[in-house]
Amino acid sequence: MKIDEAIKNIYGKYKNDLSGEVSQSFPALSNVNPDHFSISIATVDGDIYHIGDLEQEFTIQSISKPFSFGLALEQHGHDFVENKVGMEPTGEDYDSIIKLDDQNRPFNPMVNSGAIVTAGLIDARNFETKKEELLSYYSDFAGGALAIDQKIYKSEYTNSHKNWAIAHLLRHFRVMTADFKTDLEVYFNQCSVLVNSDKLALMGATLANKGINPVTKKQCLSHDNLRHVLSIMFTCGMYNYSGEWAFDVGLPAKSGISGGILMIVPGLAGIAIYSPRLDKRGNSVRGIKVCEELSNLFRFHIFDYETPKRIKDIK
Repeated sequence: MKIDEAIKNIYGKYKNDLSGEVSQSFPALSNVNPDHFSISIATVDGDIYHIGDLEQEFTIQSISKPFSFGLALEQHGHDFVENKVGMEPTGEDYDSIIKLDDQNRPFNPMVNSGAIVTAGLIDARNFETKKEELLSYYSDFAGGALAIDQKIYKSEYTNSHKNWAIAHLLRHFRVMTADFKTDLEVYFNQCSVLVNSDKLALMGATLANKGINPVTKKQCLSHDNLRHVLSIMFTCGMYNYSGEWAFDVGLPAKSGISGGILMIVPGLAGIAIYSPRLDKRGNSVRGIKVCEELSNLFRFHIFDYETPKRIKDIK
């Protein structure tokens, strides 16, 4: 079955699946249309296969975390970053108030505490502010200028009391500096970056394509740092569902509470799904089902010896 036929069939299969609820984390996010649904696949050759509400933009939320982690690695190197943030799964909710390891670090950069610390590591090297630095970096992955949803940002800044509590506790344990409030603002901004499923899939295709954007040909991430980013996505990217995900789907991925899921098929493609209805862990219900179907149908699991070599060669 060809890939475009497959996503058409899968889309039709789950289009009327209305299970799950939209995130109630803060008011602006809870007001989204719960029925939006799109699937996009961007290949390392620069081709895009897609279906659904393709023009619908949504905020990237926690799918931003691997990209900020990548930028921190590019700016400071792995040893420096790992001294600040660990690399182990937590088994806890992504927004658990705080859980530090035996070295007084957040467990990994895919949970909120680790992502807030990672945002604080970003230097404004090419732009006036960290926010501009991050936005430009994300735009390189997407192959075009991205923007921040100011309504979502303001709502998150005002209402994300749990993240404020995490930041204060990180400051208490001297994990963050006195600029922790500014660093938290950077984190809220990165979560509020707008994408659609096509743009997100292309960001994923850049990760799948040795860190090189398949359309612009820009090198966004070095090979060594790409390996670190994909590894942490594989072990920690799907919140406290990551172990089961690795077993069943077997691919690096990251989800976000806006309803997005980004899945990477190394050497082949980035796959993005947008569907705002979430399960109890904060993952898109339809998104997980789509990823499971695609992985099983085309044997995308990284430990499957029959994984296809090129998307366009799929029969």
